[in-house]
Amino acid sequence: MVEIAPVADRVTSYFYALLFTHHPDLRAMFPAAMDTQRDRLLKALLTAAEHMDDVPVLTEYLRNLGRGHRKYGTQPAHYPAVGEALIGALVRYADTWDEETEGAWVRTYTTISQIMIDAAAEDEQHAPAWWQAEVVSHDLRTPDIAVITLRPDQPYPFLAGQYTSLETPWWPRIWRHYSFASAPRPDGLLTLHVKAVPAGWVSNALVHRARPGDVLRLGPPAGSMTVDHSTDNGLLCLGGGTGIAPIKALVEDVAEHGDRRRVEVFYGARSGHDLYDIDTMLRLQKTFPWLAVRPVTEDQGRLPDAVRQYGPWAEYDAYLSGPVGMVRSGVDALKGAGIPTDRIRHDFLAELVPQP
Repeated sequence: MVEIAPVADRVTSYFYALLFTHHPDLRAMFPAAMDTQRDRLLKALLTAAEHMDDVPVLTEYLRNLGRGHRKYGTQPAHYPAVGEALIGALVRYADTWDEETEGAWVRTYTTISQIMIDAAAEDEQHAPAWWQAEVVSHDLRTPDIAVITLRPDQPYPFLAGQYTSLETPWWPRIWRHYSFASAPRPDGLLTLHVKAVPAGWVSNALVHRARPGDVLRLGPPAGSMTVDHSTDNGLLCLGGGTGIAPIKALVEDVAEHGDRRRVEVFYGARSGHDLYDIDTMLRLQKTFPWLAVRPVTEDQGRLPDAVRQYGPWAEYDAYLSGPVGMVRSGVDALKGAGIPTDRIRHDFLAELVPQP
């Protein structure tokens, strides 16, 4: 993997060339414009291989992938085709390739694909491949952030802190991940916070084009950033930008379970104007005496630095959601503050889930 890193672009191009040349029928499962796809599938395969020694994390990651792939129409027969293209691309660009290396990669890919196939088959017994969801409200909070409420066409089972994958009618076969901004509700409605990002096809469509009455497609819920209700530990929550959405859901989840343990929320944004949901969070703070909300803007310093000023955090479980850089630096800060790795929760691997 180190060997092919400098030529990753060529490996990726060759991988798709092999896949679509030998199996042209699979091309229709991918977006018309492959520039948004590029390295997602190959990166996910390589990431899975890299984490082969972390069995619990890898297994859950792959099971989520297997369930999620149902929405693309993926069948068990498709997996060997992808495996052949993967091995073919590695053979071409890895100079030290030999029989032992090939045997290890074949075993690795066989393990990866079987976990995904089994998870998809199990999921098929009780859940649809996707849900239709109608937009029932669209609240533009800032020029580039919208709070969108959806009504799924059938019950959508999820846990507070989880996320979904979403496809719009304007960009078929392009899926993006968004976290739920509330705990499960009695009326079954789902709320998402979406920020339009530069060149973001899906996010811009959702913020600037979607209107009540539009119908989107949702993949299955995924993610492990959920509350452990078997412990009395406090919750230390870091939410950056629209990463405050799942943090808000976690607060609601604690409240609904009748817990009275401390919940400390650090809400980070570039400026006060970007704290688009601060009023909601402050209302929750007034309602629940066990909740503390601390807004942090860039002129006050970085979010992880602000967390270090408080504490101690040894008796807390940590939850992080936001830009990848914030999650990385936040994890480092929390480890430095004495929180064990197994009590730091985020969905970092979710960034690498392939989205054809």
